[in-house]
Amino acid sequence: MAKPTTGYINGSDILLKVGEKAIGHCTTHTLTFNSETKDRNVKPAASQGYSAGLWKGKGVTGLSISLSAEGLRYYGEAENGFIELSALWGAGAPVTVKAFEREGDATPYLEGQFVITSVEETSPAQDDTTYSIQLENDGEPTTYPGKASE
Repeated sequence: MAKPTTGYINGSDILLKVGEKAIGHCTTHTLTFNSETKDRNVKPAASQGYSAGLWKGKGVTGLSISLSAEGLRYYGEAENGFIELSALWGAGAPVTVKAFEREGDATPYLEGQFVITSVEETSPAQDDTTYSIQLENDGEPTTYPGKASE
């Protein structure tokens, strides 16, 4: 079956790699593009009314990207599951992260070095054991939406 080129994108069409392997048995992942901002207030010119000074200007002072993913623990995991991800966390070093479409153009729309800030396991009685991971960028990623080509 050919990959659709119109309509809505299915979440299963988007993959996230941490290290050299995709997140295994992933149920969801979230990419958050953050902007740190600064308010700028100026007194309005004497020719303007008081209300002209009520609106603040905004300036971007920093950019960051945070990632989170959740998955199911699986005994026969061949990709990155809880055991592999917690070992990457335990190494205390940045990891390469890539987000890309499963089929078609395999060029990542996000790629860079990220630090694993947490790995969590949840094991409820009589239910599936799950894990979650949180990451934050370590410096400027090599690829992200809006980055100018070099």
